[in-house]
Amino acid sequence: MNPENRENDEAARVADSRLVHDFGLLIKAATRLEQRIDTALRKECEISHTMFEVLIRLCRHPDEEISQRRLADDLTLTSSGVTRLIDRMEGFGLVRRVPAPGDRRSVLVESTDRGRAVFLRAAAAHAQVVERYFVAPLTSADYGRLTHSLGEIEKALRDS
Repeated sequence: MNPENRENDEAARVADSRLVHDFGLLIKAATRLEQRIDTALRKECEISHTMFEVLIRLCRHPDEEISQRRLADDLTLTSSGVTRLIDRMEGFGLVRRVPAPGDRRSVLVESTDRGRAVFLRAAAAHAQVVERYFVAPLTSADYGRLTHSLGEIEKALRDS
């Protein structure tokens, strides 16, 4: 067998490996679920899934001051990406920027009354999609194992 055929066979074996397959399932499921959520949020509330994620962070602890830099870190966006996102959300009246007390270089972001109202509607649409496609297909025990396992994976990634 010539070296090229061996490389082709080895590449095919690796591409068909259980690790590649299983991780691919995770990515496909997460991507499709995110697409379903985004579609529902855009249809029901005229916001993107990323905007919803910002509103979650702002509404979770309403008295907490959240900087654009922290939002960028939480959402894994660049600072220019989060700036553009907050610009759009501010244009829709969902959030407002306020100066950080004691630090003229920092800007904080807070939800507006409209942002909180949109968030409540969006949370209901989000919950319907998550229930239908993330929770309902699994038994209660499988769902518990899945969420526990995802937490362990996230912890391992965070701690390394």
